[in-house]
Amino acid sequence: MPDSTPTIDAETPELVTAVSDNIILTAEHITQIYPGTVALDDVTFNVRQGKVNVLIGENGAGKSTLMKILAGVQMPTSGKILLDGKEIKPRSPLEANSLGIGMVFQELNLCDNLSVVDNIFLARETTQRNGLISRKIQKERATELLQKLEQKIDPDELVSNLRIGEQQIVEIAKALAQEVRILIMDEPTSALSATEVEVLFRVIYELKSSGVAIIYISHKLEELMQIGDYVTILRDGRKVAEEEIKNVTLTWMIEKMVGRNPATLFTHKKHELGDVLLKAENLTLPRAGGGYLLDHVSFELRQGEVLGFYGLMGAGRSDLLECLTGARPQATGDVWLNGQPVTETTISGRIRSGFVLVPEDRQRDGIVPTLSVMDNMLLASLRKYLKGGFLAPSEEKSATNSQIKNLSIRVANSQQPITALSGGNQQKVVVAKGLLTHPKVLLLDEPTRGIDVGAKSEISEIINQLAEQKYGVIFVSSELKEILAMSDRILVMSKGKITGEFTHQEATEEKLVAASAIGHGPSNGGNQHES
Repeated sequence: MPDSTPTIDAETPELVTAVSDNIILTAEHITQIYPGTVALDDVTFNVRQGKVNVLIGENGAGKSTLMKILAGVQMPTSGKILLDGKEIKPRSPLEANSLGIGMVFQELNLCDNLSVVDNIFLARETTQRNGLISRKIQKERATELLQKLEQKIDPDELVSNLRIGEQQIVEIAKALAQEVRILIMDEPTSALSATEVEVLFRVIYELKSSGVAIIYISHKLEELMQIGDYVTILRDGRKVAEEEIKNVTLTWMIEKMVGRNPATLFTHKKHELGDVLLKAENLTLPRAGGGYLLDHVSFELRQGEVLGFYGLMGAGRSDLLECLTGARPQATGDVWLNGQPVTETTISGRIRSGFVLVPEDRQRDGIVPTLSVMDNMLLASLRKYLKGGFLAPSEEKSATNSQIKNLSIRVANSQQPITALSGGNQQKVVVAKGLLTHPKVLLLDEPTRGIDVGAKSEISEIINQLAEQKYGVIFVSSELKEILAMSDRILVMSKGKITGEFTHQEATEEKLVAASAIGHGPSNGGNQHES
C-alpha cells in the first residue's frame, strides 16, 4: 500500500490526498511564465514506475506545457526535474530521449512528405557499419510495431495519404520505437476508433508490465478511469489534487478540473425553428475503385436548428460536410439555400454563398501555426477589410477583439502566436474565423475533439447562441453524450447513407448505435426513420 499524507488544496479549503509509490521522476516546483500569463505556478508532479500516471485539467491548465518541459521541448522559468533522484536538464527531445523520456505529441508531429517508416525512425535512423541507413532493418522493425498495434498500414506509404487516425497510430509507433523508460502520451486516442483504443490499451498494459512509466493525458475521462493508476489534476496552472484512481470518481475529477458541478456543464436548450434554410437532395460522392462515399443523401436544415450527424468512422459524415463546402468537386446532387439553388462549386464560392466549415483536424486544416491569433481569425474574410486596395488595421483589430470577447477566447492579445493558445482556445479561433465570413450555415466537424470538458461546455454554449441567432448548425460528433445533449435532431449515417433520424426527445444511445450498425452486420434494431 502506498503512503498517504493529507495536504490542503491550494484552491479550495478541503483535504486532498497526496500519494507516493516507487517514484522514478519528479518535476519539482515547476514555474513557466510567458509574456502576459503564468502557464505553470509552482507545480510538483510525480511519475511512478510501471504505472499509468494520468494528468488532467482544462485546456490552458498547463498540462501540455509541463509535458513539453519533461520532453525537452522547452526549459522552465524555474524548478527542476529529478530522474532517479538526480537532476536532469533536457534541452531537446533528442536529449530527453537519450535519458529515456519519449513523447506522443497531442498535435501530430509527422512529416507528410515522408513514408511511414521514415517518420518512425526520423533522427534515430538505424545505420550499418559503413554509415549508410539500413532501410531493410528499419522496415522490418516498423512492420513489427504496426503489427503490434494491429494495423495494416504499408510502411512505405506516404504519411500524407493516411487518414488522421492512421497518422496517430504512426505517431504512437514512433514513440514505441524509442524503447524509453518514461513514455508521455498527450491525447493519444483523440482520433482513434474504439477498436484502435482497445489495441492501444493492450500495448500500454504490456509496457507497464515491463516497468515503463506512462504519463497519460486525455479529455476522455471514462478511459482514464479504465487505464489509469494515479491522477494529478491541474487548474489554472496550479496542482489542485493528486490521488490513486481507485479512490476517486468521475464527478470528483470533473469538479477538481473545472471548479463546479459537472451536471451544469451540458444543458440542451430548445430552439425556436424557422423556415427551411438548407435543402440537399441526392448528394452523391463516388469512391475511387467503385461504390460511393456518399450514397444519394437527402436532408433538410431549418433556421435556428442544431442538426447532429452521428456514425462510425468512415460513415461519410466528414465527406458530407466537405461536399457542402465545395471541397469535393466530383460530388453530384442539388443544394438549395433559402429556397435558391446553390450554383457555386468552389470553396470560396460556397463561403460567399453562406457555408463555412470548422474542420475536424484544426492543426492541418483550420489554422496556420506560424501566424498570430488575429491573422488566423481573418484569413477567410480579408476582403471585407480592404479599403482602397489596402487592409484597414483598425477594422481588423475591432472585428478580432469582438470575436475574442464574444467567444471568451483566453489570449493575452490578438497578436499572440496561435500556437501559444490551448487546444480549446485554438478551436474557438477557428470558429471565430468562420463567423467573420457571416455564414448562414455553420458546419462543425468534431468541434470538441481534443479539448477538455470545460471547453466542450463552452463550445456547446456557443452552438446554442448561434442557433438562437438563427444560424443553421450541422454538428458532427463521434461522442454519443455530446450528440444527444447538443442536437435538436439527429441523423445517423452508415456506409454513406442516412440510416436513422431522431428528434431530441426520441434519441437514445441504444437507438443511435443500432442505426449506425446498419450495413455492418447484425443490428439490434431501433426506432429508425427513413430520410
